Amino acid sequence: MASLYQITAGFMPLLDSAVLVTAKEMGFAEAEGVDLVLVREMSWANIRDRLAVGHFQVAHMLAPMPIACNLGLTPLAVPTIVPMALGLGGNAVTVSNALWDAMADNGAKADFDPATNGKALKDVVRTRTAQNKMPLRFAVVHPHSGHNYELRYWLAACGIDPSRDIEIVIVPPPLMVDALASGTIDGYCVGEPWNSAAALLGHGHIATVKAAIWRSSPEKVLAAGAHWAQENPEALSALLRALNNAAQWCADAHNRNDLARILAERTYVAQPVEWMLPALQGQLPVGNEHAVAVSDFFVPFAKAATFPWKSHALWFYSQMVRWGQVLHSAENAKIARETYRPDLYRAALKPSGIALPVANAKVEGALTAPTPVGSSGASLVLGPDGFFDGGLFDPDKLDAYITSQKR
Repeated sequence: MASLYQITAGFMPLLDSAVLVTAKEMGFAEAEGVDLVLVREMSWANIRDRLAVGHFQVAHMLAPMPIACNLGLTPLAVPTIVPMALGLGGNAVTVSNALWDAMADNGAKADFDPATNGKALKDVVRTRTAQNKMPLRFAVVHPHSGHNYELRYWLAACGIDPSRDIEIVIVPPPLMVDALASGTIDGYCVGEPWNSAAALLGHGHIATVKAAIWRSSPEKVLAAGAHWAQENPEALSALLRALNNAAQWCADAHNRNDLARILAERTYVAQPVEWMLPALQGQLPVGNEHAVAVSDFFVPFAKAATFPWKSHALWFYSQMVRWGQVLHSAENAKIARETYRPDLYRAALKPSGIALPVANAKVEGALTAPTPVGSSGASLVLGPDGFFDGGLFDPDKLDAYITSQKR
């Protein structure tokens, strides 16, 4: 098909750029009349700012970042929407070998269990404090990232105050492994392949994974300039159709090796194929040449993985409030809720016949097993989902949830 629309998208060299990369490389964008131009960036701030000034029409973006833009928390803030998510899961918490050894001495196990390993980390932190040692330093990729909020949630639920007991710094994803190896940081939360890389290179040990801290949780999204999306609805719909087809291709186990090879290319992640495969295969290297199976580590299509749930947006907003980034108000909550646009998702994909959730939001943590839910098109199964500490997030009880959270 001749190209009807040219769309430039920024992306970071991460495994969860897979849906965008596949849409271009496997011809799904071209089939929808989209000339998709992908531009690799090295920091999330660059992606945010280049979207704001119009260099990009859409971008591979941290799920909370568009909300932060709309709340005026970022430089060059312009209205940004999320018409689609780019998968569930995909990141992990990796610690230095020295820190892992100390955690193991306090009961940590190579099974990614966030409760057991979080308690061990708490014991290490307590001992270091008693010995007047410097606080441990952990890195995340951006203040307005799922990594920051999920790391903090995990630590706080395990009795570690992330604002006082440790130090949290910002490091771009491609620099994480080197920062850990050099001793500049003691741990980090980041997307793949940078956790597998540390374990495979012998520089660190994966302590837990996003899929265990908050099961079936969002990671990256497709962000779009709100004005561009409003002025180019056909182009956006065509892109969403292409990305939907790409997500289905990425989810097919028969395509894992090809996907790993494509992502490893110099144009994209530019790292060894062997670093891509663990997350795609659901076999994560822990460290010390061991691997642990995590079947839902990265989910590109199943469980409505690309649906932009408003409950996801509101949970991220609740964490912005919790950690002092924004004051809670009815107006701010509305801004967060309206950033995610399931209406645009449905409009673009209803003709495809895929499973479309009937609801725009759900109680996060309510499903303890795979559960059929109301949908149009194909049947839809969600779950299991939820937070490792048994917490529930009901978006209809946002005020109470925010009040109940401890700093």
